[in-house]
Amino acid sequence: MAQPARFTFNVDMGRKTSSAPSKPTVPEDLVAQLVAQAREDAYAEGVAAGERNASSLAAQTLAAAAGTLATQGAEMAAALDDAVAKSEAEAIQLATSIGRKLALHLLGRFPTAELDALIGECMQSLGTVPHLVVRCHPSIADGIRDIATAHMQTSGFAGRLVVMGDPELRMGDGKLEWVDGGLVRDIAAVSKDIDTKITAYLAAKSGRPLAQESGH
Repeated sequence: MAQPARFTFNVDMGRKTSSAPSKPTVPEDLVAQLVAQAREDAYAEGVAAGERNASSLAAQTLAAAAGTLATQGAEMAAALDDAVAKSEAEAIQLATSIGRKLALHLLGRFPTAELDALIGECMQSLGTVPHLVVRCHPSIADGIRDIATAHMQTSGFAGRLVVMGDPELRMGDGKLEWVDGGLVRDIAAVSKDIDTKITAYLAAKSGRPLAQESGH
C-alpha cells in the first residue's frame, strides 16, 4: 500500500523572511531645511501677530486719548464760556454802577437839565391847551418856572403855566400835567428799567430763563 505524500510549503518557518519592507530614510540636509523654514514661518507669524496686537493697542490707546481730550476740551470750553460770561457780567455791572454815579453827579450839578429838556419837548406839541402844570422838587421850582417861561416864548404855547414844588418828588424828577394828558420824569423808574434790560440781556447770553419777579 502506497504512503500518502506530505504537504510541504517549502518555507522555513524558523527564519525571518527577507521580503519585509525597510523603514524610509530622510536626508539630514532636507530635515535641516524644513526645520529652518518652520522656524522662519513661526518667527514671521509671531512678528505679524505682535504687530497686529501693537496696532490694536495703539488704536485703543489713541481712541481713549481722543475721548479724554474731547472731554477735557469740552470742559475747558465750558469753563472759558463761564469765565467770559462772568467777566462780561462784571463789566456790565461796573459800567452800570459808574453810569449811576455819573448821573447822580451830573444831576447834582445840573438839577434842572432833565426837566428843561422835557418841558421844551412837551410845549412844542401842546398847541391850544389851556394850561400846563409842572411839578418838581421845591428847591428848583423857581428855576423851573424861569425855564418854562422861556420855552413858552419860543414854542408859541399861550396857555396858563403853573409850577408847583412837590416835596415827595426827588431832585431831577418831575411831572407835567394838562387837561387830557401828562408826562412823568422818574429817575428811579428809568434806573429800574435799565436793570431789567441788563438782567434780561445777561440771562439771554447765559441761556438761563429770566427769573420772574414775585407777585407777577
